[in-house]
Amino acid sequence: MTDSHASYLDNAATAPMLPAALDAYVHAAQVVGNASAVHTAGQHSRALVEQGRARVAASLGADPAEIVFTAGGTESINQAVKGIYWWRDADGRRPLVVIAEAEHHATEASARWLEQTQGARVRRIPVDREARIDLTVLRELVDAEGARVALISVIAANNEVGTLQPLGEIAEIARAHDIPVHVDAVAAYGQVPLDFHELGIAAMSVSAHKIGGPLGTGALVLRRDVTPVPLLHGGGQERRLRSGTLDTPSIAAFGVAAEHVVGRLSAHASRLAELRDRLILGIRRAVPEAIVTGARGDQRLPGNVHAVFPGCEGDSLLFLLDAAGVRASTGSACTAGIPQPSHVLEAMGFDEQDSRSALRFTLGEDTGEDDVDAVLEVLPEVYRRARQAGMSANAPTIY
Repeated sequence: MTDSHASYLDNAATAPMLPAALDAYVHAAQVVGNASAVHTAGQHSRALVEQGRARVAASLGADPAEIVFTAGGTESINQAVKGIYWWRDADGRRPLVVIAEAEHHATEASARWLEQTQGARVRRIPVDREARIDLTVLRELVDAEGARVALISVIAANNEVGTLQPLGEIAEIARAHDIPVHVDAVAAYGQVPLDFHELGIAAMSVSAHKIGGPLGTGALVLRRDVTPVPLLHGGGQERRLRSGTLDTPSIAAFGVAAEHVVGRLSAHASRLAELRDRLILGIRRAVPEAIVTGARGDQRLPGNVHAVFPGCEGDSLLFLLDAAGVRASTGSACTAGIPQPSHVLEAMGFDEQDSRSALRFTLGEDTGEDDVDAVLEVLPEVYRRARQAGMSANAPTIY
């Protein structure tokens, strides 16, 4: 439930939990039994887990045996990037990890940690002005050093600006050199079709709370012949890769949300795209100085609108919108309250100030025309006040 008098446009951060998923969670939470136990109570819990697994698999074009449940997208990405690297470079002959410059922090930080502590060499492929990976550079790198590449990890849709990546072409480039590809599909899940088998990739990461499931659960989709080294060791409950007692209520609710995603994907995406385009057009009219970023039309997520507002601090825009009853997010990471430029925008060629002046509006199940109109009604005044405040880096320091 969100605040009743506010317009919630931060669904990419987390979507409201679907009523049916919440009902499934409450029901499963009342079923006593560890899903790994062999007695009747345990098997009742196991049945809920396997039903959830089958539903998640169906939503991603995968087999149930290829679903490994995790605590969310970040764990799934870490397990894929680190685990596949350790598996593939066990003999020290494949030290290269290939990612794009505008990846999610979970991928970038995992790759950087491998580089700093595990002897990996990370190659970052540049992106264009829309955050799309440079396929020419990727192809040249793979043709030259394919035998030394442990894996390629790429985001399916940029989590900030919404641009969709050419996953089929990336997979084809990698396949010619037998390189496993991991796809971070966290932002794309529930908005665009995802077919694990059709893509022919090695691994895919998703998270339940992006599609109306519970927080704190996700999945790593893993091809049967891919055997990453585990991050967690213990009982080996999930394919001997992910140890720990299974969270039956969350998995059951995840399954319900996943089934809902499949059932309404096309209609939902069309509705969101109409609202997205209405908001983009409105922003351009309300604030002519704004620069809408990312790809256009069907090359971006249907529920993503991202714009740079020159001369403003993203946090100022965010707080002013929040005070006006609009919940959005900035396009930049924020550490300990200190505004930082967006690494995605910098990779796209924006300067530091513009990279700190972005807003991201992400639409969801409950978003309507009234929410879009609410943004457009307050945005001109919000922009005026934020621009008047200026950039915090230019302000004098007060002790």
